[in-house]
Amino acid sequence: MHVTTKSHFINMSKKYTELTFHFDFLNEKIQNILASLKGKETLSDKEFAVKAYLYVRDTWPYNPYRFSLINEDWKVSEIITHKNGHCLDKAIILISILRAAKIPARLGLAKVRNHIAIDDIIEKFGSDVLVPHGYVDIFLNDKWVKATPAFNKGLCELLNVKTLEFDGEHDSLFQEFDQTGEKVFMEYLEDYGTFNEVPLAYMHQLMAEHYPAFQKKNIQLGCVLNLKDL
Repeated sequence: MHVTTKSHFINMSKKYTELTFHFDFLNEKIQNILASLKGKETLSDKEFAVKAYLYVRDTWPYNPYRFSLINEDWKVSEIITHKNGHCLDKAIILISILRAAKIPARLGLAKVRNHIAIDDIIEKFGSDVLVPHGYVDIFLNDKWVKATPAFNKGLCELLNVKTLEFDGEHDSLFQEFDQTGEKVFMEYLEDYGTFNEVPLAYMHQLMAEHYPAFQKKNIQLGCVLNLKDL
């Protein structure tokens, strides 16, 4: 059984609440969101994390089409200026808000299969596997819990899938089935671990390994992809 000592907790809290190149949460937009979410209430870390999760999930509609391979584009101060985003964008925003509130959070990467995928994405990628899929690992009440704010409420209604909720106590990774409970929606295939920064080179490597279009068109770091144009 793993026991979290006081010194370990202090070191971990420092590492996963620190300001980094990508998680530059001192920018005005993140600070304004932090102030708005806190309001005049006295919230526990769990209550704040749930509130921040819902805010990120539904404020930025899910958009899988734009994917940057430019390192600077993965700074939250840049991502926060966009009106929508994919799972990784939204995970980075949530992590930044949590770190701004002194709640330890880190980026998780995984591979999932989307059984109700967007047809043109499957056509362009040649696969219904989504990689890397981004989630958030949050330290609450002495344990790490996973949250995935990717799919906004409006999109879930369109796809006839229940919105993915997060209670701050249990992992919330993906919707396994649609509303009927009969058709599989998302399937978790592999977890690549968690990261304190955005590992863009590794993300590019994963995409090149899984998507023939990346190799065929020799897509390298330093460009911005509109996946509709692949």
